[in-house]
Amino acid sequence: MKQNLPLEEAQAVLLNRITLPEDSKVPLMDALGRILSRDVVSRHNIPFFDRSPVDGYAALASDTVDAAPSQPVRLKVLEEIPAGYVAANKITSGTTVKVMTGAPLPEGTDVVVKYEEVERQGNYISVFEPLRYQENVVYAGEDVKVGEVVAKQGIVVSPALVGLLAGMGIAEVPVYQPVKVGILSTGDELISLGEALQPGKIYDSNRYTLQARCLDLGAQPVMLGTVMDCKEKVAARIREGLKQADVFITTGGVSVGDYDVIQDALRVLGAEIIFWKVDIKPGSPILAAVKDGKLIIGLSGNPVAALLTFDLLVVPMLKKMMGQKNYLYSKIQGKMAGGFKKSSEKRRFLRARLLLQDGDIAFQLTGIQNNSALKSMMECNVFVDVPAGSGPLNPGDVVSAHVLGNINSLDA
Repeated sequence: MKQNLPLEEAQAVLLNRITLPEDSKVPLMDALGRILSRDVVSRHNIPFFDRSPVDGYAALASDTVDAAPSQPVRLKVLEEIPAGYVAANKITSGTTVKVMTGAPLPEGTDVVVKYEEVERQGNYISVFEPLRYQENVVYAGEDVKVGEVVAKQGIVVSPALVGLLAGMGIAEVPVYQPVKVGILSTGDELISLGEALQPGKIYDSNRYTLQARCLDLGAQPVMLGTVMDCKEKVAARIREGLKQADVFITTGGVSVGDYDVIQDALRVLGAEIIFWKVDIKPGSPILAAVKDGKLIIGLSGNPVAALLTFDLLVVPMLKKMMGQKNYLYSKIQGKMAGGFKKSSEKRRFLRARLLLQDGDIAFQLTGIQNNSALKSMMECNVFVDVPAGSGPLNPGDVVSAHVLGNINSLDA
């Protein structure tokens, strides 16, 4: 068992232990938020045919070269084509066809003049200025060409992609099966929501935080509730969960106290402990083990430590398990918007919010930074990465941060 690993080494250990899930084809709307398991190749041009983007008249640009307000060009209207119908006539010199928005263009068309830019008398229109070749013409394949890869394996199926696939006539989409994540909270002090608060007891927030985080990622949480600090009971609950889950997460019981029973429970279970402790703060006492090819991750019971290490270590692992190509967090540099008074003997991650100050990226701490201050995670969208051996941080100091991926806007 390795101990006190650097963060990146611990990440690599976990990432190298996982395999991709099976894939299947699902109905288009069921694919929303899932990960593509194969490239999607277009079987059609999009648009399918040359079409008009406006209500107007299909014509030949060469017919309008000499058009002027004082000497308009007259064109004969052969027919009218609504969207969903095709022309019976071909455009030839001196002729035009009235077309509605989205209608297929008659053969020979190389320009469409807008309805409001002509004057019509009976079966003729007058054009008052020269038309630019290919103006107001949308050609077949302008958006997507037949044989083009429109979506690559490993991307998340977004609403925009759903619309594109629907426009291509694709009813079923190849996606990976969702990853099932077992979640178990340990500790004699924990009570469930709805129970009366008793002296010395606390409500179990970790279970709900991690369940919500899994749902947000597109993983399927398998909830195993809470269990007391008893190695046999913990081992039995993990054994039960591993029958249902692809990966298992526990919170609590991973430190060195008399009631920290996760290591003993894993030995009862017959699991191989891979590493214990990662050289960061908060969340150092994280544990990783494997049983029957499935990973078991033991997180701290402190709410912030549990969520922070879940984000830094478990989320990349789950993203890779789900088939995502880009599973590691992006890093970004910016300036501290405020100070942090403590020195950092160990590598420390601070909860912060990304914002703009005079056009520059800055990081504003989101609250007190102790291990149990879960409120500080509410507006947090970056973890400021403070190297080991750093002194206090001052406003304006340049630091690096891990972007959590939930940045909706930058506050000026």
